[in-house]
Amino acid sequence: MQIGLLPAEAHDVFVGAGVVVAGALFAYEVRRRRRTDPRLWYLVAGALVGGLLVSRLAGWARHLDPGRNAGLVQQWLHGGRSILSGLVGAYVGVLIAKRLCRYPWRTGDLFAPAIAAGLAIGRIGCLLTERPGTPTGASWGVTLSRADAARFPGTPFAVPLHPSFAYEIVFQIFALTLLIACRDRPARPDVLFTAYLAAYAVFRFAVEFVRGNEVAAAGLTRPQIFLICCLPLLGWRLRALRAARREETAWA
Repeated sequence: MQIGLLPAEAHDVFVGAGVVVAGALFAYEVRRRRRTDPRLWYLVAGALVGGLLVSRLAGWARHLDPGRNAGLVQQWLHGGRSILSGLVGAYVGVLIAKRLCRYPWRTGDLFAPAIAAGLAIGRIGCLLTERPGTPTGASWGVTLSRADAARFPGTPFAVPLHPSFAYEIVFQIFALTLLIACRDRPARPDVLFTAYLAAYAVFRFAVEFVRGNEVAAAGLTRPQIFLICCLPLLGWRLRALRAARREETAWA
C-alpha cells in the first residue's frame, strides 16, 4: 500500500484536534463523576503548560557536547517534540498545579481516557507526515514515493515499511476501550492511570524496534533509553499501589 505524506504542518492540525478531543472527554468525565471543584481546570492548565514546555525542549540536549545542540530559541521554534517527554511534563505540571491551588484529590481517573483519546488522534498526524517505520515483508506495509522518502535521509522508497504509528493508534484505541469499560471498577482513582502508563511504556519500548528512530547507544533509541530511566519511578508507583491495596484489604 502506497501513501503520500502530507505537509509537516498537517501534523499540528491533528495534534490540535487531539488536544480538543482530550479536553472534551476530560470535561465529560468531570460531569459524569460529578466532580464540581473548579480547581480541576487549573490542573488541566498545568498539564497543558507542562506538556508543551517539556515536549518542546526535551530534544535540546541530544548531545553531550553543548556546542552540537541547537539553541533554545531554535529548538523551541523548529525542534522536534517528544510524546514521552510531553507526558512527563504534563504529569509534573498537574502535580505543581495541585500544590499551587491546594487540590488534595487524585485525578488519574479523569486524565487517563482523555490522554488515550488525544494520542490516538494526534498519532494520525504522525502517520500522515512522518517516516512510517523500518522495512517489513508484511502485507500491511506502506511504501513511500521517491519524493516522500527523500524527506527522511536513509529511508528507502518503494519498499514496504512498518506503519508504526498505525500500531500505536490501534493500541491507544484499545486502551481507551478498556479504560472506559473499567473506569468504575477500581476503588482508587489512580489505578487505571498507572496501569495505562505502564502498558504504554511497555508498548512504546517494543514498537521502537520497528519505528526507525536513530540508535543512540547499546542498540537502543533515545525513547527506549528514556523509558529505561523511568522504570524505577514507574516501579515505585506500582509498588505503592500494591501496598495501598493490601492495606485496604487488611482494614476491610
